Amino acid sequence: MLAGLSPDHYSRIEQGRQPTISEDIVKALSRALHLDDVEHEHLRDLAAPVRRAPRDDSAPQQPDPGLLRVMDSLDVPVLLLGRRGVVLARNALLTAVLGASMEPGSSFLHWLFLDPLARDRIVNWADFAAAAVGAMRYEVGRHPGDRRLATLVADLRATDPDVARWWDDHGVTDRTSVGKRIAHPVAGPLEFGIETVSKPHDPEQRLIIYTVEPDSPTARNLPLLAAWAIVT
Repeated sequence: MLAGLSPDHYSRIEQGRQPTISEDIVKALSRALHLDDVEHEHLRDLAAPVRRAPRDDSAPQQPDPGLLRVMDSLDVPVLLLGRRGVVLARNALLTAVLGASMEPGSSFLHWLFLDPLARDRIVNWADFAAAAVGAMRYEVGRHPGDRRLATLVADLRATDPDVARWWDDHGVTDRTSVGKRIAHPVAGPLEFGIETVSKPHDPEQRLIIYTVEPDSPTARNLPLLAAWAIVT
């Protein structure tokens, strides 16, 4: 009733018997369900999964040179992620903060969910990890034919009960922009805001920047941590 649809029409949509769903109907359903912008885009992806051409995954994703230049110009921890949470690049300070090498080609999601260090190092791990699961669901909606992504999700759900529980909640997020609180064995407590930068022509490369408040304890400790990273 709130979306202006007949019960029969709505039932056909819910049961997957409606071959096409117009943009007007998607907007009406979004309004009726009080969806935010990310949830609305996810609903659009689910309503028209064939509108995206299959992508070529035969070659590894290459880091964008422009984003690499941005990374090199920053003196805070920075991580460049590609499809399926694959690490494309990172700086030494990011490695020092997280305590993991994060080599290019490795999986940030595997580290986040399968490495016990992640839960020990990230104080608010549950908040950050739940947002990462929502981002995975959003990516699945954008690329329903990505078998490697589907396998990653299935493996994580089977291995980690937290992933399975959050996945079954059906929440979606566009970016894992939840702030991070770090318990570092050398620098002590660290607090970061998370900002994400991507280019319009390649939104599937995301530069994750760990920002700090000026004159905060974290900002004062970063030079020490950078020097410690060079020594180690």
